[in-house]
Formats: sequence, structure tokens, C-alpha cells
Amino acid sequence: MEEKPVPAWSWPVEQCLKEYHVKLEKGLSTYEAEKRCERYGWNELSKEKGKPLWRLVLEQFDDTLVKILLVAAFISFVLAFLGGGESGESGFEAYVEPFVIVLILILNAIVGVWQESNAEKALEALKQMQSESGKVLRDGYLVPDLPARELAPGDIVELRVGDKVPADMRVAVLKTSTLRVEQSSLTGEAMPVLKSTGPIFMDDCDLQAKENMVFSGTTVVNGSCLCVVVSTGMNTEIGKIQKQIHEASLEEDDTPLKKKLDEFGSRFTTAIGFVCLIVWVMNYKNFLSWDLIDGRPTNVRFSFERCTYYFKIAVALAVAAIPEGLPAVITTCLALGTRKMAQKNAIVRKLPSVETLGCTTVICSDKTGTLTTNQMSVTEFFTLGGKTTASRTIRVEGTTYDPKDGGIVDWTCYNMDANMQAIAEICAVCNDAGIYFDGQLFRATGLPTEAALKVLVEKMGVPDIKARNKIRDTQLAASYLIDTTTVKLGCCEWWTKRSKRVATLEFDRVRKSMSVIVREPTGRNRLLVKGAVESLLERTLHVQLADGSLVPIDEPCKQSLLLRLLDMSSKGLRCLGFAYKEELGEFSDYHSESHPAHKKLLDPACYFSIESDLVFVGIVGLRDPPRDEVGKAIEDCREAGIRVMVITGDNKSTAEAICQEIKLFSKEEDLKGEVLLEKTKPGGKVFSRAEPRHKQEIVRMLKEMGEVVAMTGDGVNDAPALKLADIGIAMGITGTEVAKEASDMVLADDNFSTIVSAVAEGRAIYTNMKAFIRYMISSNVGEVISIFLTAALGIPECMIPVQLLWVNLVTDGPPATALGFNPADMHIMKKPPRKSDDALMSPWVLFRYLVIGSYVGIATVGIFILWYTQASFMGINLVSDGHTLVQLSQLRNWGECPSWLNFTVAPFTVSRGRTISFSDPCDYFSVGKVKAMTLSLSVLVAIEMFNSLNALSEDISLVKMPPWRNPWLLVAMSVSFGLHCLILYIPFLADVFGVVPLSLNEWLLVILISAPVILIDEVLKLVGRRRRWRAKEKTA
Repeated sequence: MEEKPVPAWSWPVEQCLKEYHVKLEKGLSTYEAEKRCERYGWNELSKEKGKPLWRLVLEQFDDTLVKILLVAAFISFVLAFLGGGESGESGFEAYVEPFVIVLILILNAIVGVWQESNAEKALEALKQMQSESGKVLRDGYLVPDLPARELAPGDIVELRVGDKVPADMRVAVLKTSTLRVEQSSLTGEAMPVLKSTGPIFMDDCDLQAKENMVFSGTTVVNGSCLCVVVSTGMNTEIGKIQKQIHEASLEEDDTPLKKKLDEFGSRFTTAIGFVCLIVWVMNYKNFLSWDLIDGRPTNVRFSFERCTYYFKIAVALAVAAIPEGLPAVITTCLALGTRKMAQKNAIVRKLPSVETLGCTTVICSDKTGTLTTNQMSVTEFFTLGGKTTASRTIRVEGTTYDPKDGGIVDWTCYNMDANMQAIAEICAVCNDAGIYFDGQLFRATGLPTEAALKVLVEKMGVPDIKARNKIRDTQLAASYLIDTTTVKLGCCEWWTKRSKRVATLEFDRVRKSMSVIVREPTGRNRLLVKGAVESLLERTLHVQLADGSLVPIDEPCKQSLLLRLLDMSSKGLRCLGFAYKEELGEFSDYHSESHPAHKKLLDPACYFSIESDLVFVGIVGLRDPPRDEVGKAIEDCREAGIRVMVITGDNKSTAEAICQEIKLFSKEEDLKGEVLLEKTKPGGKVFSRAEPRHKQEIVRMLKEMGEVVAMTGDGVNDAPALKLADIGIAMGITGTEVAKEASDMVLADDNFSTIVSAVAEGRAIYTNMKAFIRYMISSNVGEVISIFLTAALGIPECMIPVQLLWVNLVTDGPPATALGFNPADMHIMKKPPRKSDDALMSPWVLFRYLVIGSYVGIATVGIFILWYTQASFMGINLVSDGHTLVQLSQLRNWGECPSWLNFTVAPFTVSRGRTISFSDPCDYFSVGKVKAMTLSLSVLVAIEMFNSLNALSEDISLVKMPPWRNPWLLVAMSVSFGLHCLILYIPFLADVFGVVPLSLNEWLLVILISAPVILIDEVLKLVGRRRRWRAKEKTA
């Protein structure tokens, strides 16, 4: 049963306890908890029923081309079973064709099932995020490790630092002055969030605003508290995300390529069925005859044997027409694409995504960590000079937590005045952060802003010359140490040793500051404060000048400082003010918890008075800077016709400042914030204060507008949007496991420019896929035309189905795969994205390949007829083997051979020492056609090798784009020829495929007949280029 949604955040703690019938000091009774568990269910995420294995397997066969192949395999099997011995085939050879087809389909199904079963792991990753146990108050006693699944609404739970929150809970009592929770994976907030107990008087508000709630799967980073459980299991925020992921997965569309291939498959099926029927009907006279008496057919004669023979030819035509190797070649090409992308830091989880990237029209990107470095850094700081009207702004370079990255512009530590020293001391001592190196990046422990302040101290140095030299020597020595993970912050250590920290006044939301009491080398105590500039200025009495003198703060001075603050904030900087206090009254000799004034430090209400009458020293501006390469990537997107939209949880001014810096807006654009709840405007570029659910809405709207959407995300909350987008892109470094599992692609370096590289790669892959699809289809059209001509002319079949299958799978495979290595067009990112409904082949390209296919068919059948009817061709002797020549009319009516008078056939040599002789002369057209069939097969293979050179480019001539531009294609052609020679010259394989070895003269004939295909396509390319040029002139 579902829990009734209770707006616990809007109620006082007492009302919450009353609603759940529980006392804070006793908790629920065991009996009551069990009853509630029965009523509301266990506190765990429900497991969606996955598809059973049998259904996954069946789905792999739900494809038009696969269905045709299944039918072809079945018919081949039946025909082999009924008449395998009829054509002289042994038992094994008769079943080669159906066996090979079924083997291909089984392999395709295995790959498909494996991919599908890996696709839905996101929900499992969500479960790992849930806490396994919690400290719960039951029957008045604290149960230290109650299994989290047994929690019920109303349970009282204690949370401490490091605990994972086991359910959605209302904070009831703070046991420490502050409580911070890391909930970035759920809400996208970069900083740990401060929690309180007071009610929020809104019945409906976003997660970020629920400051008195802690959510399942988040982690306590500071403080401890008691909470009341309000939602469990699927009613928690993480449970709602699971539901959204499941709903989004149901909305998943086919990729543009799959849609194209399915559409192509259905049209192809109709065409094949029609042609097969025509071929079968054209030969009806060969198996059905009758006499006409008085205009009526009588004495009808039907030969089942001849009928099945011509039906087998129709099946062979179907096998020839379908590019059986296409699924394997597409998979190989996509897999090669994923390897290339992995080298560029884009790890593709789902193969079809590689191609979908190529038609991306909109990239929706996070700001933090994708467009920016996700490493806070100080970019400038400000102090007063020799008088209150004089000020100095000092720029700082460097965008990471690496202390050696950049430095302070036009300034050295030799002239550290009093204000500089005060800023360095406060940054170093009033700070709980640290820095470490993980082997790839410098990372922060603690708050990112505090880590950035420590890096600033290292760049500033120290005023003591001896200490400075010693620190430099230590850093040099540290670079030779084996342990490179620890980062020694020598300057910070110098300040912390000099000013020993004796007490901390924690940050709170009211005074917006934190401070520390330190023991100075003089023996006196001093208060060091950092916090919001406006808040510190309200409690400031004096400002410190560069020479160390103090001047009372007046209104013009305060306005000058606030103006400086406004200027820095408008650049998207997060500003912190720095101040100190010398006269501490009763705290001037504070040393430990035994001091009489210690009790005031336990009460946060006293902090405001302690932090009053301050001396203001300066302002530091920090930000998460944009990555260096993002500006260029945005420009590339603009040229490529891809819109970039930034969706961030940050405020409007920060988001706009970063977006202006990376040149997301063109100069003419008017900056206006988009309101998310309104319809997404076509011109909207930046969405600030966005919640995770907004991402889903934006993706849905864009998809409805016909866009192909790539969406980035890193948190658990982003998973539904990643699942819904055409391309979900997760962050590899900062991303949660849930986001990675829901995504199609993972960025190993969290970098926006990597997405742009991946889009370029996706476009190149699609262009290459079009090349090999065109290549395979043109080859198959040639095979269909050859069989059609065979049937139309009534001559014996030039090739048997197993040979066609060999050509389609093995011989065509290597060149088609090698076309996937074609170098990318230099202008690939200067063209707009292709529309997802663009045809794979334009009418002109289809016409071109019908012309090429016609030549393939004519050449294949032509060499078969030449061998039977001509003694020589272009000076090449064709009868050196001693075979008998026949008339073309005899060849066309070979079925009537038994009725021919005085027809004899001489034995002829097919290979060294092997001669074919005939007891029945009519066998010359079945058993005796083995040499003619080998020539036809060899011409087909040779033409397809030359045709693969034509496919290097759709329009560019081979003169301008020579074959060596893609050396892999030359290797593949050699492999294919090698494989063809293998079946010709190895006796066992020659018997299986019904072929014989060829002589040098015969190979010369094969090359002569095959080579013209290059010239024909070159002429067609020239015509195509002229057509396009004329079309451009007309539009101009």
C-alpha cells in the first residue's frame, strides 16, 4: 500500500510527531513498526519484472530481413531434404546453405540478447545507493544496526557523520550546531547542504528548498541529528526516480539507423517477393504444359521435380538479394567506432548510439563539471591600498586544485603588505579543507571553496624569506617521492603552525560566516573571520589599509566595497569577505574547553556578538572556471548546425556569466532568462535554477519538436532524463553509477568538447556506413539481375545458392568492413545535421546502383554464355581445356536436350589430372557447367572488389581520392581474393562450393570483364557532380 503523501517539511516537529503517533524519546514499539511495515511495505526499491529470456530471444527475430532469411532457410532445408541427391550433392553439401543461414541468425540473436540483458542495470545501481542499516529508536532503546528495509514511517533514526540516509526523513533535533548533507547526486547541488529543524511554509516546493528534510541515498558530511521517517521504499525521492527511469525506458524510440533499415527492409521484401514470383512464373513452361484442343487446355502435364527446381532458383534469388552480411558489418563498423571514441575519452555503452550521435541536433549540457572544470579556483582578490579610496584588484591564474597551476599576475611574495598577509593567514587557518592527487587529477577533501583558498595561499607564498626557501626545497624533494597522492601545502602549514587554532565558530545561515580563534606568535588570541561580504560589512568598524593602519569605515567606503562586490559578482564570481578582530575580551586568553568562556562557544546564538566590531581586509572572488577547450567546441557546434542548451541549478547571473565567456551567445543576442514552466522556446539557450524533473520536460518537449537530443548528467536525479534522451551522456569522473548505467555514452574526462568530437565521429561513421550499405546493395542488385537474366534467357543457373551466400557473407564482408575506415570528410562538421528521416539512398544514387547492378548481372551471365558458346574472346583462348561449344539457342533450350538427335559432348579437363566425362550428354548443362559457374562466381567476386573502390566516396573521383587513402580497403580486397582462391584451390572446399581451379588465361578474362565497372561508375559520378553543380547555380 502507498503512503499518504505528507508535507512534513511545512509542519513544526511537534505536529510531525503527532501525525505519526510517536514520541521522540521512545520511538515506535516493535509491534507498531511491524504493523506499519505490513501496511506500507518494506523500505526497499521494488524490482521491475524483466523480460523473460524466451521473449528476448524471440524479439531478436522480429526484423524484416531476418524473417525473410528464416523463410529462405526453411525452404532451402525442405528442398535439400526432398532432393539433395538429385543434383549430385552429398548429404552434407545439400544442407550447407540452410545451416549457414541459421548459424548467422543464431549469432545475431546471441549478441542482441546479451546487449538487452546488460541494458537495464540502472535499477540495480540505485539499490546499491540505499543504506543497509540504521541507528533506530525502538521501545525506548537505541537499536544500533537495524536493517534499513525494516524501517517504517514514524521511526526515530539517529544520523551521524558518514552515515548514509536510509529513508526520506524530517529533521527533528540537531545534536550539533550544524548539520550538512551531501545530496548532489539527488539534486545536483555542488556544495553540501546545511539542514535545520524549522518548518518551511510551502505545501509544494522543490527538493533544494526542503532544508529540514534528508533524503534516502544521501550522506551526512558534518554534524549529527535525530529524524522522523516520513517516506519509505518506492515513495522516497529515490523511489520516484526509479519509477521515472522505468517509464523513460518504456518511451525509448528506435535509433534513426534502425528505423531506416526497417523501412528499407520492408520495401526490399516487397520488391524481392515480386521479383521471385515473376522469375518463377516466367519459367512455368518448364514444369507445366498442356495441349490446346478447340481452344481449351487439355492433357495438362505438371512436373513437381522441375517446379521445385525453379522454386529453388526463386529462393536463390531471395538469398542473393538479401545482404546477409549487413548486420555483421554494421555491428563491426559500430564496434570500431566505439574503439575510436574510447581513444577520445567517449565510452559508448550501446552500439547504435554511435550512429545516433551523427544526427544530433541539440546538446543539452550541464554547466558544472562539463562546461566548467568542477574545480573551484580564485580568479581575483581585492584589498584596500594606502587610503580608503585607493583599491587594488589582483588577478590569479590557474583553474585547478594544483598549486603549481598558474600563479598571481604581476606580483611576488616579496611585497606582501599587511592586507595580503591577513588574507593569506585567514585563507590558511580559517579552513578545514585538504588537497590530494588521485593519479589523474588534484582533488579536494572538504568544501571546494576552502580547497581553492588553500591553493591561493600556496600561490601567494609566505613573508618569511628563510621559510620560503625551505618550503621550495621541500616541494622539490616531494616531487621525487614514490607516494604522489599526498599534496604537501607548505605555505598553509607555515601559517597554521604560526597561528595555532584553539576554537571554531561554525558557519550558520543567520550570520553567514565562520571564524576561528587563533593563538598568535605574540601569545595573544585573535579572531579570523570569513563569510558573505554584506554580512561582514554590517559587523565591521574598521578597514585595514596596505600599511597595516586601521581607518574607521564610513558610508562612502562601505558603498565602494559593495560596488566592488557587485562588479565581481556580475562576472559570475562567488565572493567571500575576510576580516579579523584583535580585542576579544573574555576570549583573549581562551585556551581549551576548561576555560570559563567555553560555554558561550557551545551556543551558536552567542557567535554573532563574538564576531562583531571587525576589521575588514579584503574580498576574494572564486568560481568554477570554464574549460579552455569549450569555447572552440561551442563554435564547432554552431558551424555544424547543432544547438547547445545549458541546463543548470545555478542562479541566472552565474550561468549567464559563464555562458557569455564560452561564447554561447552571439553578439546580437539579447540575454533573457527562460522560465522553465513555460513552453521551451526555439531560441532558449540557458535554463537556470533547473531541477532534475525539468530536464525530462525539456527533453520531451524537444523530441516532440522533432529534435534529436543528447543530454548530459551526473546525478541519480539525471537518470530518467538520460534514459529518455536519444543520447544519454553520463560523466565518468563525477557521475554516479546510476547515471552511468542509464546512459548511452560515458565521458571519461567529463569534458564538453569530447561530446563534439564524438558527434564528428558519429557523422563519419554514418557516412562510411552509407558507403558500405550502398556497396553491398549494388553487389546484391547485380546478383539478382544475374539470376533474373538466367531465368529470362532460360539458361542453366550461373551460381548455386551456397555460392551466393559465400559471396554475400565472406567475400563482401572484409571490403564492406574496411569501408568503415574511410577517412572522415574534412568538412564533416561544417554541414548541418542530417534529418533523421533522410533517405539512405537518394533516387539518383539508387539509379546509379541499378546501372552498376545491371552491369554486374550482364557480366556474370555473359561470361557463363561465352564459355559455352565462344572459342575465344578478345584474343583469349577459351577452349584450351577441350570443352564442347554449343549454340546459344541450344543453351537457352537445354531442358529439351533429351530430344536432340546426334548431340554428343567431348570430355574436358577441369584441373590437373581431373577430367569430366559424360555418360549422358545432357549432364553437360548440369554437372558440366562447373567451369562456367566458377568463371561467373570469379567475375562476381572481382567486380565486387573493384566496386568497393567506387564506394570510397559517393561523388569524388578515384583520381582525387585514390585507394591508398584507405589502406585497410586494399588489405581487405587482398583478404577477399585470398578467400576466393582458397575455395578454388583446396579440393574439399571446391567440392562443397561446386567450383574448380582457373588457369592464368581464364583469370585474365575475369579481370577484363570485371574492370569496366570502375569506368562506368566514374562516368556516373561525373554526371552526379554536374547535376549538383547545376542545382547550386539555380538556387544561387
